[in-house]
Amino acid sequence: MRVDNPTKVVVVDDQNISRGFFEMYVRAATRYELIAGLRTAREALKYVDDHAVELLILDVMMQDGIDGLSAAEEIKRKHPEIKIILTTSASETSWEEKARDIGIESFWYKEYDEHSLLEIMDRTMEGESVYPGDSPRVPFGKATRADLTDREIEVLRELTGSLTNEEIAEKLHISANTVKRHLQNIMEKTGFESRLDLAMNAKSLGLVVSEEDRTKNWNSDIEEGK
Repeated sequence: MRVDNPTKVVVVDDQNISRGFFEMYVRAATRYELIAGLRTAREALKYVDDHAVELLILDVMMQDGIDGLSAAEEIKRKHPEIKIILTTSASETSWEEKARDIGIESFWYKEYDEHSLLEIMDRTMEGESVYPGDSPRVPFGKATRADLTDREIEVLRELTGSLTNEEIAEKLHISANTVKRHLQNIMEKTGFESRLDLAMNAKSLGLVVSEEDRTKNWNSDIEEGK
């Protein structure tokens, strides 16, 4: 039996399986009403302008146009009353800080969070801001993500953006030799034998995601005037 005034929820995810899972979750919960399931963040930007949305469940990485984090920032600017839960199957923890900075209520890792989505939804609608307490312990070669230092994670993130040691050094304000040493340390910890192996495996696991990869589709749209 549904409550009298269920919370109106919109789910946004470009992966059919994930979106279907979220939609099923919302439909099964008595205090929520699914009013839309959308494939792109761009659709969400338009939808919230035209409909009364109370809770938005939004994936960060999108393959078509604007990414979820950028869309969430725009939605919060125009509709601060809408509560947002950002979700991701990657384990890129830098997004948590960005989400907090722009006022996103909650952040949920699809693969690694110990709490259910329904619990995050309930706590969010009760006024709580719910973020993971610890970094996801994602296996990475012979180690886990948690075995890498913050600086090693930063270097690895830039490496997945196809930057050279010199370019990484300039971006992180350290020397190229320091970058090289960090990469050697990561290879010793993980057992990977080259920077290419590091980059390919980190990228395929979603261990880290460069800013260029997160925003590239949106930036391409802007450049093309779409």
